[in-house]
Amino acid sequence: MKKLLVGICLFHSLISYAQKENNTAVLSDITEKVKQYYIDKDTYKKVDSLFKSESQKGYFNNLSKKEFGALLTERLRTVIKDKHFFVKYIENYTPEIQGNEKEMEKLNNFHNSLENFGFENVQRLEGNIGYINFKGFADPKVSAKALESAMNFVTNTNSLIIDLRENGGGDNGMLLLFCSYFFNNKTDLYTTYSRYNNKTDLNSTQSKVSGDKYLNKKVYILTSNKTFSAGEALAYFLQEYKLAEIIGEKTGGAANPVKDFIIQNQYLLLVPAGKVTSSVSHTNWEHIGVTPDQETKVEDALKVAHVKALQYILKTDTKTELSIPEIKNLINKLEE
Repeated sequence: MKKLLVGICLFHSLISYAQKENNTAVLSDITEKVKQYYIDKDTYKKVDSLFKSESQKGYFNNLSKKEFGALLTERLRTVIKDKHFFVKYIENYTPEIQGNEKEMEKLNNFHNSLENFGFENVQRLEGNIGYINFKGFADPKVSAKALESAMNFVTNTNSLIIDLRENGGGDNGMLLLFCSYFFNNKTDLYTTYSRYNNKTDLNSTQSKVSGDKYLNKKVYILTSNKTFSAGEALAYFLQEYKLAEIIGEKTGGAANPVKDFIIQNQYLLLVPAGKVTSSVSHTNWEHIGVTPDQETKVEDALKVAHVKALQYILKTDTKTELSIPEIKNLINKLEE
């Protein structure tokens, strides 16, 4: 019995040692990626100091791999104050797929298709007002058709509400394509600087899109503190060019675009590797978020936007399927 207990203790000690060694390798690799790629060249020193201090205190001991990834995400975001940092344990990871870019792209596109490439809901609200509930930006090579369909559906509406309250961001190309539907001509929106290759890219809208552009009409964008990254960018640039009015809560405040890495064949790491600079304001929304034109509770944002759109219809004497008394009654009902 004594030998059995000793054997069990030795087994647990070996597991604990292996876990510690694995965690150390993960922390070392993350620090190196931050050193090479993060937009601020000295930030890795903070990361290195953080990991060494918290390892010595045992903060990373006795955690599952999922808990370890979640804790690293929280600590990086808190200490570095950049919400784009992200670490996640990947179950059933296959390095063979990761090494094959076409297979990875195919897999990502498939998963995005299961969520209709971010287009949760598209409809016409009373008063001939378009509504698009959009939750994320997928690769435009596969999602452009969904965007085209959504924009064609709302093309005859008098005004448009874009709901970004649950939009977590995504692909930069899709962001530019979506913006292109609201600009009459090609427009230089922003530059993106990457320190790791010392390169600056100019990001512009397209002069032509496959669907119907939505021009010279009222656009309202709904935001929350969960609106993130590319979702914030759509709100930021349409607001900056006075093409949309923002209604809801201040957004998350994550402007730095990321590069993704696989760490130790176990963890997905996102490192903010670039800096966005607006061509108009020469700044961005990093740390501060996008401030709404009208702040309201997130759950009330859609009603507020609907009312504003209806009031504008009355003000401009725009024709809809509703009579003036019906519009006024609908406004009263929404404001109750």
